[in-house]
Amino acid sequence: MALSKKPYKGTRDLYPPQKRAQNHLFDTMRKAAHSMGYEPYDGPLLEEVALYQAKSGDELIRDQIYSFTDRGDRFVAIRPEMTPTLARMVMGHHQQETKPIRLFSIPNLMRYEKPQKGRLREHWQFNCDIFGAPTMMGEVEILQMAINLLTSFGATSKQFEILINHREVVTNIFSDLMELDSQKVHALYKIIDRAKKVTKEELNKMITALSLTNRAELILTDYLQLSSFDQLILFLKQNKLEQQLAEVTLLVELASKLGIDQFLKFDPTIVRGLDYYTGLVFEIFDKNPDNPRAICGGGAYQNLLTIFGGPVMPAVGFGLGDVTLSDFLTTHGLMPDFTHPTSDIFISAQDSDAQIEVLKLAARLRQGGGLSVVTHPEPVKIKKAFPLAEKRGARFVALIGEQELTDGSVQIKNMATREQSTLKIKDQIEDIIKLIKL
Repeated sequence: MALSKKPYKGTRDLYPPQKRAQNHLFDTMRKAAHSMGYEPYDGPLLEEVALYQAKSGDELIRDQIYSFTDRGDRFVAIRPEMTPTLARMVMGHHQQETKPIRLFSIPNLMRYEKPQKGRLREHWQFNCDIFGAPTMMGEVEILQMAINLLTSFGATSKQFEILINHREVVTNIFSDLMELDSQKVHALYKIIDRAKKVTKEELNKMITALSLTNRAELILTDYLQLSSFDQLILFLKQNKLEQQLAEVTLLVELASKLGIDQFLKFDPTIVRGLDYYTGLVFEIFDKNPDNPRAICGGGAYQNLLTIFGGPVMPAVGFGLGDVTLSDFLTTHGLMPDFTHPTSDIFISAQDSDAQIEVLKLAARLRQGGGLSVVTHPEPVKIKKAFPLAEKRGARFVALIGEQELTDGSVQIKNMATREQSTLKIKDQIEDIIKLIKL
């Protein structure tokens, strides 16, 4: 059977245009993280399956990981997520680190799931986490990070919103006010987490199947009708949930003072499916009806280090995949065109005797000016040189022919303005560099 020329299902071949686009995403992510003092980290592609099982449970292991037993009889997996690796790393070094610990990474991850719009089996994900910050200070900082990142791509509050909830608020409502046992609490979490993916009739049918008391149904109905932070705060006051009231009030105050409140909205159905979240949770949604889906999500967690026997430590983080981000930016016309390469200058010889001078000039421009220089490996006529330069995305074209070889000069043409200059290579190399850098 002939080998397939297609990549493995759910993965991508990144040819230069796609890789340029991805690099644009990654460069912007790194700049956003660096601007807020976050440090880069990375970890191994393989981890023991037990690590993911301890953090995410059996469902992930059973349905979504690529796993195998290695030659040392160890049950390992290709990483489906980065948070467990991060927790292991923080556990090993947190005592030596100054708090809060700010970290980010852009790993590639793999999950065995059905490929669909915005979701592939392999993707890269911007992970950003803060450990050891005071309550709500870390949460607000992470929200700022997410907002800064998306706005640095040109997005505004007209294009995305951050839907927010609080796991402790939800747990207290389900457990204390509605008086549900742990099994029904867990089941109701699963139902609410699916609220945006099913019809209202389907949602009501799933809730009815739980056989809630009339009182519990009334409380749940009141809760699901909350649509703003003001309504949530009033609900918390009425039900005397003092700790959660204080945290939500602080969040609203900080967001207002920092000018990010326009991006934030309370949503009672945002609970995040993963059980390790313990506080604020959020999902960023695209407002465009052509791409009505979550761009990313995250939240607060404090017990993750305990799976290693470590301490309870407040932490907040989020993950943003390159596929969903690219879809979002493309939907809103915010993704630049990376179809063609870019370079500062294209240099070509017009006869074979000038070829070595082309290579020497290119080396001087790269070393002395830090320029992106593309050379052609053989002489070409002027008519062919300019189309070649355009294909390489060159801003300038430099030609060396018989006359330039005799004079020790080079012809340089600006591809945008069509202005042309003749400069001496030996005496005017700095002028050449300045001309190209303008």
